[in-house]
Amino acid sequence: MADNKIPYKIYLTEDEIPKQWYNVRADMKNKPAPLLNPATLQPLTAEELSAVFCEELVQQELDETTAYIDIPEEIREYYKSYRPSPTIRAYGLEKALGTPAKIYYKFEGNNTSGSHKLNSAIAQAYYAKKQGLKGVTTETGAGQWGTALSMACAHFGLDCKVFMVKVSYEQKPFRREVMRTYGADVTPSPSMTTEIGRKILEEYPGTTGSLGCAISEAVEVATHNEGYRYVLGSVLSQVLLHQSVIGLEAKTALEKYGVKPDIVIGCAGGGSNLGGLISPFMGEKLRGENDYRIIAVEPASCPSFTRGVYAYDFCDTGMVCPLAKMYTLGHGFIPSANHAGGLRFHGMSSILSQLYADGLMEAISVEQTAVFEAAEQFARVEGILPAPESSHAIRAAIDEALKCKETGEEKTILFGLTGTGYFDMVAYEKFNDREMNDYIPTDEDLQKGFAGIPRFPGNMD
Repeated sequence: MADNKIPYKIYLTEDEIPKQWYNVRADMKNKPAPLLNPATLQPLTAEELSAVFCEELVQQELDETTAYIDIPEEIREYYKSYRPSPTIRAYGLEKALGTPAKIYYKFEGNNTSGSHKLNSAIAQAYYAKKQGLKGVTTETGAGQWGTALSMACAHFGLDCKVFMVKVSYEQKPFRREVMRTYGADVTPSPSMTTEIGRKILEEYPGTTGSLGCAISEAVEVATHNEGYRYVLGSVLSQVLLHQSVIGLEAKTALEKYGVKPDIVIGCAGGGSNLGGLISPFMGEKLRGENDYRIIAVEPASCPSFTRGVYAYDFCDTGMVCPLAKMYTLGHGFIPSANHAGGLRFHGMSSILSQLYADGLMEAISVEQTAVFEAAEQFARVEGILPAPESSHAIRAAIDEALKCKETGEEKTILFGLTGTGYFDMVAYEKFNDREMNDYIPTDEDLQKGFAGIPRFPGNMD
């Protein structure tokens, strides 16, 4: 179909919102390694997981064979308040770059939380309410997940306790206030309110925190208070399942106009956005129906894929969570405080880690000043102020488009725009004032994190 027939924004109808989530594990020949009980080193049972997570979410976490899982109607009804989200042709960016490449992006910022995180937050809150729980606990880094969860909990009348990474709590007060507006209790992490928080502060006085620290505190509170469960905004298989609505919608929208992407790009922190976007495309690749070049983009200051090790590690700094096999920098790794671009988790989704280990996707790391350069270029020609996290994908999409300019190839690129950056203006201010700098951990820095990874037969051999 001629380019001039493809609209700037491709919208789907409400009826085209997916009725089922897609579980990519069903099509994976090599399944992701199971979560392990750190005390016994045996795969966690549903009973053990149910002490931390909602019961139906446990079943989704453990299900590796059901390809499509029905989305409850109450969740689909809520989705209709902000979904389907548009798939947009980046005509302005293409023109600015002078590239023959065709660039599309799936925009997930058209809801109050400002990001894709609401796709899973509303699902997890629904299952918590259905189970009759009083409330949920969680962690948040940049704040998108905490904001989304506070909205979801307000909708279902649940209590919401959020532990926010201290450096983000201080740098992003407005994100914090949105959470509080929706009724969430927000605590900077690590804090003195939990046993684990006090222990971390004693060991790392003055620390600016990490997602690993915040996870430990949230899990402690959930397991020590009757009627509460812990919920997570990334990394876990259940989250990637819920986020598959992103890729399913994008694929349906592009197919309406006969468009097939050659390259699919997503930012990579814990894996929620990347996994959600690529899932249906990866499914076709796994089944041998189509081939795609899939690229994960992560920050050079927190390079789990590109410089981490593939091993079982704790998902949290306090070592109270299960062991997950993933690309990790070590649960004790704390990103530099000057890192403003998000994507701060020390590990990566077990699903994505297995796909990467099997050579089914690529990974690159980019420095944050280059990320913000791409963000500002995109904002000026596309009219959307992107979240710093998403801007990692924008950076890679621009670079791929410029390669097409050099070679004359007319490749089609799809990337995920996870949300907006209106609560990230301190980071933009630092970039505009030329106060932002790049931090790349040395091998020695990374070795400190690797040293803490659990040693047992078959792990870190």
